[in-house]
Amino acid sequence: MRGARIYECFNRDSDLYVFRNAVAVLMVLLFAAAPRTAVAMAGDWDSNEHVKVRIVSAVEAVGEREHIPLGLQFQLQPGWKIYWRSPGDAGFPPDPQWMGSSNLKEAALTWPAPNRFSILGLETLGYKDEVVLPFNAAVAAPGEPLRLKSQIRYLTCKEICIPYEAKVSLDLPSGPASPGAYTHLINSYVSQVPGAGDRHGLSVEKTVLLSGNQDTLIQVEARGREPFSKPDLYVEGPEEAIFGKPTVTLSEGGNRVVLQVAALGVAPEIIEGKSLTLTLVDGDRSMETVAPFRFGDPIAPVSLRQTEAEESSLWRVLALALLGGLILNLMPCVLPVLSIKLLSAVRYGGGDAGSVRFGFIATAAGIVMSMLVIAAALVGVKSAGMTVGWGIQFQQPLFLVFMALVVMLFAYNLFGLFEIQLPQRLSDMGLSAGDRPSASGHFLTGAFATLLATPCSAPFVGTAVGFALSRNASEIFLVFTALGVGLALPYFAVAAFPKVATALPRPGQWMVVLRQILGLALVATAVWLLTVIAAQIGAEGAYILAALLALSGIVLLTRRLPQSRLGRHAGKFVLVLSIAALALPIVRAPQPDETVSGPVGIWQPFDQAELSRLVTSGKTVFVDVTADWCITCQVNKKVVLDTEPVAGWLGSENVVAMRADWTRPNAEIAHYLASFGRYGIPFNAIYGPKAPQGLALPELLTTALVVEAASKSGSATSLIARQ
Repeated sequence: MRGARIYECFNRDSDLYVFRNAVAVLMVLLFAAAPRTAVAMAGDWDSNEHVKVRIVSAVEAVGEREHIPLGLQFQLQPGWKIYWRSPGDAGFPPDPQWMGSSNLKEAALTWPAPNRFSILGLETLGYKDEVVLPFNAAVAAPGEPLRLKSQIRYLTCKEICIPYEAKVSLDLPSGPASPGAYTHLINSYVSQVPGAGDRHGLSVEKTVLLSGNQDTLIQVEARGREPFSKPDLYVEGPEEAIFGKPTVTLSEGGNRVVLQVAALGVAPEIIEGKSLTLTLVDGDRSMETVAPFRFGDPIAPVSLRQTEAEESSLWRVLALALLGGLILNLMPCVLPVLSIKLLSAVRYGGGDAGSVRFGFIATAAGIVMSMLVIAAALVGVKSAGMTVGWGIQFQQPLFLVFMALVVMLFAYNLFGLFEIQLPQRLSDMGLSAGDRPSASGHFLTGAFATLLATPCSAPFVGTAVGFALSRNASEIFLVFTALGVGLALPYFAVAAFPKVATALPRPGQWMVVLRQILGLALVATAVWLLTVIAAQIGAEGAYILAALLALSGIVLLTRRLPQSRLGRHAGKFVLVLSIAALALPIVRAPQPDETVSGPVGIWQPFDQAELSRLVTSGKTVFVDVTADWCITCQVNKKVVLDTEPVAGWLGSENVVAMRADWTRPNAEIAHYLASFGRYGIPFNAIYGPKAPQGLALPELLTTALVVEAASKSGSATSLIARQ
């Protein structure tokens, strides 16, 4: 027994011995592997008290690549800077020399967009804190190890300037060129290297050379797909020229900029006929181009395409917003909520004036507050650099499904399928359209009316919204407040004159019939929403949603059946069905390659490049920006565009009808609208011999307006003949 115990202990010790040795071997292997990976990915820092610099690699080994993505990484102490390739009034950029490298054929730095530093009248360009200067190392023998050695001469400045020389190196072994730890870092700076303007929606439209009283001046006109924020221009030309900080003039809602730069130290004749390198920077956006400069007329700071919104003062725009909001009450998009408005009035028949004032002021407050919420959302979206527009929430299937649910709940309530036997808090929210709702109920009625109003762009609304979305946050809130007050004016009017409501007949049996009629109006609204949803997630998805909504109505109907077990739990079943409906847009989300059905008949799909080509060739082009959720757009089609004489003119030989479908988000269409200072639809424009830049039409079309615009564009002869 004692021998067995000794053997057992020995056996345990043996296992422990083997385990310890295995761990030790593993640790040695890991330790040996780690340094090789670090060396392969980054060289050692060359450090001084102000700057650290080293070489980093985006790949772990050479692989079979002919060009290896690398970067010079600089880390600077706070306040210190290094210089761009063209430093400005003083300084010099980092200058690496690659003597001593092996298997290296060529290495040339690229330069991320720099910052401007203005000190005591001196303008310099460079980087602070940290920067990586990306470069591709061309190898002489792909697959063979690469050894980089460089001596870098650079200047760093704060209050004083100190020249340094850094010695850096990096060894990359042969082996698979797998991405490594510094891939993202290098790529993030590669993306900041200015390239062609189309990547960021920037373009240089015109350049001109001017001779000033004392200085040589150059002017550059540029456009942006999104409004400019703080544009800057860096100019590189003859070595003897020093180019200063530009003066900046924005127009067209910020989408157009004219930059004027003084070229010191050179006569105009030195630049005449030469091409200068231009780097245009605006925040995270940048572009680089080479453009010729010749003497010419000065570029006007305000172009012929100056938008209507820019020509308006803020006070005038606020007045237009107030009027536009009032007119919005008469637009087709708002008509579906007529049932809620009408019912909120007739329930006060024979009532007291105080209740009328309370209810209608609460509804008006719901409208104004909803407009402010929309304004806040647009400010946030704009600040994030995303597309902004009036009514773009109708491009989101989840929002559409939510609205369809709310509309049908209102309809079922009007049909008397339920009278809100819900928890007190929900009851207080005023979901019952039939009884006297609380302040929350009146408030939500106003909010609901506002949401259904946003697909429409009434006269003056487009001008006001276009002005607001091209300005700062405070002006956006002011304009949308005016829109909300305008939309709420009828409610304020009834609150001021409550006899309008109290003089109506007292509620009675006749209201039951009215509720049924108005419930049918809401069902029609839901059907319209389903057609829009079908364009977003497909007809099958819309059918499933319709079935869920209908099933909710059937479940609510069982509440009327005596001893119905399902009826007692109808609220829970409806909640489950509602959750299923809200999940539908996520499950049935359209794939990126799915598109809304294109234009048919005489209409061809919108294409900005094709539009320009057609106008240049002398064609007349009529552009219609529309969407399935825009009821005013459908009215314009039925009343004007699809009827004679306009329909015949659009189908004639020398006229091209182009339709842009904005039912779903489309950046190209949003940018096109923004180029006219518009952010909502309907939108129509005519291009012709006398209007190559396009003439924008009002939101509501008439045949007379189309004839007038066609005449101004120089293409109305055939249209007038058809009248």
